[in-house]
Amino acid sequence: MDCIFCKIAAGEIPSNKVYEDELVLAFYDIEPKAPVHVLIIPKTHLAGARDVTADNSAVVAHVFEVIPAVAAKLGVTDYRIVTNNGADAGQTVDHLHFHLLGGRVLGEMG
Repeated sequence: MDCIFCKIAAGEIPSNKVYEDELVLAFYDIEPKAPVHVLIIPKTHLAGARDVTADNSAVVAHVFEVIPAVAAKLGVTDYRIVTNNGADAGQTVDHLHFHLLGGRVLGEMG
């Protein structure tokens, strides 16, 4: 598989890690859109939210358990979590990932 996030999760491509366990990896986005911009990915490849099923949804639940710990580690209490699903929605890497954005007033999405 030629997935950049799978390669990052496997340690084949370096990243600036914030958190890692057996299921997920969190690392800084290389093109930050806010003072705090971290990507949180499942290590198992899922192309996007459309691939979440009853059989694999536990990893997504785990991502949401990890998010508050990552935010606290980075010193943010107010933050936004975003995931894009598909090219028309702005997904540029076909591997499910969640953007944690914070560190300033983010304003409305639009």
